[in-house]
Amino acid sequence: NAAERKADWWLFGGIYRPVFLEVLPESHIAQIKVDPKADGSFTGHLNLENIDGYSTLRYFITDTNGEKFPIYESHINANSKSTIISTKWDGVKPWTPETPNLYNLTVELISDSKKQHVITERIGFRTVEVRPQDGIYVNGTKVVLKGVNRHTFWPEGGRCTNKEISVMDVNLIKEMNMNAVRVHYPTDKHFLDACDSLGIFFIDELAGWQNAYNTEVGTKLVKEMIDRDVNHPCVILWSNGNEGGWNYDIDPLFEELDPQKRDVIHGWADFDDIDTHHYPQYQTGVHRFNDGEKIFMPTEFLHGLYDEGHGAGLDDFWAKWTSSPLFAGGFLWAYNDDAVIRTDLNDSIDSDGQHAPDGIVGPFREKEGSFYTIKEVWAPIQFEPLMITSSFKGDLFIKNTYLYTNLDQCKMTYELTTIPGPWENTKVQSIAKGNIELPSVSPGETRKVSMVLPDNFFDGDVLSITATDPFGKEIYTWTWPVRLTAQYLKRKDGMYTEKTEPATISETNNLVTLNASGTSITFNATTGMIDNVQTPKGELPFNNGPVPVGMKAEFDRYESRTEGNKAVFAAWYKGGIDSIRWEMHPDGKVKMDMVTLNKATNDGGFDGGYVADEIDLWGITFSFPEEQSTDITWFGKGPYRVYKNRMKGTTYNLWQKDYNNTITGETFENLIYPEFKGYHANTYWATIGTKNNVPMTFASESNNLFLRLFTPVEPAGALRRSLPHFPEGDLSFLYEINSIRAFKPTNQMGPQSAPSSIRIKKGDEGVTMNIWFDFTNK
Repeated sequence: NAAERKADWWLFGGIYRPVFLEVLPESHIAQIKVDPKADGSFTGHLNLENIDGYSTLRYFITDTNGEKFPIYESHINANSKSTIISTKWDGVKPWTPETPNLYNLTVELISDSKKQHVITERIGFRTVEVRPQDGIYVNGTKVVLKGVNRHTFWPEGGRCTNKEISVMDVNLIKEMNMNAVRVHYPTDKHFLDACDSLGIFFIDELAGWQNAYNTEVGTKLVKEMIDRDVNHPCVILWSNGNEGGWNYDIDPLFEELDPQKRDVIHGWADFDDIDTHHYPQYQTGVHRFNDGEKIFMPTEFLHGLYDEGHGAGLDDFWAKWTSSPLFAGGFLWAYNDDAVIRTDLNDSIDSDGQHAPDGIVGPFREKEGSFYTIKEVWAPIQFEPLMITSSFKGDLFIKNTYLYTNLDQCKMTYELTTIPGPWENTKVQSIAKGNIELPSVSPGETRKVSMVLPDNFFDGDVLSITATDPFGKEIYTWTWPVRLTAQYLKRKDGMYTEKTEPATISETNNLVTLNASGTSITFNATTGMIDNVQTPKGELPFNNGPVPVGMKAEFDRYESRTEGNKAVFAAWYKGGIDSIRWEMHPDGKVKMDMVTLNKATNDGGFDGGYVADEIDLWGITFSFPEEQSTDITWFGKGPYRVYKNRMKGTTYNLWQKDYNNTITGETFENLIYPEFKGYHANTYWATIGTKNNVPMTFASESNNLFLRLFTPVEPAGALRRSLPHFPEGDLSFLYEINSIRAFKPTNQMGPQSAPSSIRIKKGDEGVTMNIWFDFTNK
């Protein structure tokens, strides 16, 4: 070990110059590596230097409140180079990601009754075990890692970050209800500090991708990594390389250098007791994963390129994988967009196309839709399926998916709100709030929880339930509609407006026009499609529909007539659509009633049935110019768009967003979330604003209706198609939407990603779609 070098200043030729003098170092503790167990047992491995006499080591711990635990001493002889100290402290609280209890370990080197050196290390008491053909255990509890891969990156500094960014990232990761992080290289110490203090499991990895370090270089790097990170309680596994970057010769060094003897994995390899293969299909077998014998923990899965992955398919993968006792968790790829500000390109933000990771959050940590999908899927409280009807008495069935926390340490509240209808000039109102008492529910248990319904419960439109963890942080807010769509609309003012003048019909040149209160809708009598819509404020460019989506339908005939004070245009079809009835009311509102899939043709079956397979889109579509749109206000699930395999993470409310053309993972200079375009789930009603101030409102009497709002732009940097194919046209009303891939084709991603099928037989009443259109601009 080199001696210290201290400078003295001597005068040479009239100029003072530094002269370095060697000074022998004082006695000191060069390094300590700790092994604190969950039961309070402690072992410390110390490297010592320049111990020139009989000395004493005094050591103790203090908790975060400053309470000091018993002091212990150990004696060392002169010239000792190393020693081991050990004891057991009673009453310590173990470290877990749910209870990240930390202690300050202080070790004093005393010689001649003087403190020669004092070091302090922040430690956590926890025990890590990998039990072959069983699982990963921390403090005796079998753990499931809900993880993400993270690169150290910030647009303004590249890979140079700071403590504030690390703390922000760990908080955002925990906000998604994650409990683990993996990296491709030893991360900043301040990130590990944040994982220790806020509570995140961490896999510490020697860098390497496709090509391993040679033994000489790898040996040095492993030693540096372990020497620096060994005492962090968050580190529960070491990783030697990634995706082929493994050097088997340096595997023994991990055990040699780590007194805790933490296991070593090889990312993307079936190595030792843990199978970490990347991007497995939903149904991976042949004695691997689903039906294998090793612990299953993919260190990368559901690649999040552009808007793919992350939340898409996660619900299916997680349900299947957690059903296996050999499952130890997995890690999504990746947390954040790696994009840097290029001063040589006019300060543009560059991610090098799809070569850099595209994450769940943007370069400045903007939240994509999958952020909330993950937050719901990985929430440590899970609700059994619930549909509120008039029979609802307040009974809820919840499951505790925490690892260590009993739900009686959490809190749960509810709020009942009313949502204004499309014709009401009011705001969302809270009409009842209360607490839901959580009983003792141990990890893994499912219990019935009963909320006391307020007297006005069925006057509400949306029930929201929020759970918070023992630290007061939101776990998630779940929502349910109190009434179905038709029941909701009938209670809203303005649904029916009394008018004395009846609606009328006019026909000319194969055009049939329904008129009322200054509003008209014109149909082409040869196609059954809308030709134009006129409103009191001008023309509304809503036309070229309905066009069938996911089915074949050929216009057959029409009939126009008046029924009382209403005007009707009825169209009949051959094929998947039976009929569509357009009914104009005296106040100018138009109701569409469509009947489909009620006619079976004998396909050889005994009952004349017919089966339609591979349905990934189903409904009707219209034209509406995107360039005219300014904003949308809607009641339904939002505010983010959805895909068939990424439905979770949206909630019922009254939402509003302005038009934007965000391309996820690409338009960094104008990255606005939530994205405007795409599929929107369970839409009750919506009003679309236009630049010429001629809005259009529609309200659904059909449940579970998707609104397709234009077509998102395919990323320019995609090497293969990123987004699914959207229906033709611009605005669509759908019962089936397609799924989005997640680095793998959707046919490898589980049941929610698969297309639907339907069986039609004689006597079926068919599938109906009932929508109100309001072109009156009121």
